[in-house]
Amino acid sequence: MLKESILALVLAGGKGERLHPLTLERTKPSVPFGGKYRIIDFALSNLVNSGIYSIYVLVQYKSQSLIEHIRTTWRKSGVLSKHFITVVPPQMRREDIKEWYRGTADSVYQNINLIYDFKPKIVAIFGGDHIYRMNIKQMVDFHVKNKAKLTISVVPVNYKEAEKFGVLKIGKNSEIKSFKEKPRVRGTEDVYASMGNYIFDADLLIKVLEEVSEKTTTHDFGRDIIPYLVKKDIRVLAYDFSRNRIPALRKYEEKFYWRDVGTINSYWRANMDLLGRRPLLDLDNRAWPIYASDLDTPPAYIADSDVNNSLISEGSRIYGAKIDNSIVGRNVVIEDGCDIKDSIIMDFADIKRNSRLSKVIVDRFNIIKESSSIGYDAAADKKRYFVDPSGIVVLKRGSRKTFYW
Repeated sequence: MLKESILALVLAGGKGERLHPLTLERTKPSVPFGGKYRIIDFALSNLVNSGIYSIYVLVQYKSQSLIEHIRTTWRKSGVLSKHFITVVPPQMRREDIKEWYRGTADSVYQNINLIYDFKPKIVAIFGGDHIYRMNIKQMVDFHVKNKAKLTISVVPVNYKEAEKFGVLKIGKNSEIKSFKEKPRVRGTEDVYASMGNYIFDADLLIKVLEEVSEKTTTHDFGRDIIPYLVKKDIRVLAYDFSRNRIPALRKYEEKFYWRDVGTINSYWRANMDLLGRRPLLDLDNRAWPIYASDLDTPPAYIADSDVNNSLISEGSRIYGAKIDNSIVGRNVVIEDGCDIKDSIIMDFADIKRNSRLSKVIVDRFNIIKESSSIGYDAAADKKRYFVDPSGIVVLKRGSRKTFYW
């Protein structure tokens, strides 16, 4: 399969309500992650590393932050017309539809002209809101070799987690026999969950979108399109993500790392997975890099400080502080006497002298006043900040005036 015959559509329009207040002013795929990345950087990096260079990013809610990130980070277009990463806001091109996207399938249907114009043989539809590394070429090869019409990437999850995902029953030769969106599963065994990543034959995708568009549904791939195709006895296959391999994976890493960072707790835990001498997800992989924006900042500077098991991003300055088991973003200033542990400090935050933070997420542009104590008194924190049921304290995006978005 020629890579030039593959068109990728990245769905990046979700509200991410369960990640509030990190999504108060941005869409979920635009939320910073791991010190220097955005969540969407993982999906885009997987596509580019897999040799898929024709990519449309479909956006909708609170998209300006994401649009600016794509504009400044993903300027990787070549001289070939089919090498591009382009953001597509809702166009409302169709006269019969005068509203925003009604669901994931509708977001593709409302932009079906992109498929007609590109004329691909295969359309890869991927979500932009998960943390994982994946060689998508292996999934495409599986799709073509097995003459599938639709291939869905799946991952084994604990049965208790099933109600968060689309759950499949798989028969012989990887054929999907049933698909239910967010069911309650009884039992004790792991189940296969959809990762929200699809490889479609283009002709089937166009046909089914046209067929379903007029029906009264949620216009969603998981709730409507996939069950519809399975019932019609279309050749729909499951691609087992646990068999996917990327180069230079270290022995101590989780072999098929994938996280749905849809809640504050899962987001915090995924960030913590980057830490340690043997991290579950080691981002130091030159054979499969995750690309991030370049702010042209100087190296990080640390003086008279005790920093342990932490990631410190470029441009940050740390003076006489203690930092443990934390992730510090870019251009962060942490002053003398500060004690920070189990926390995530995003770009351009200032932590003033003698402040204490424990299990806190500090969004960008915040200024933490001198001698502040956050994460030690839940009752006091709830009066000023958002406190997740897991106990994590979240400071919404600050209001510092700066030319950065």
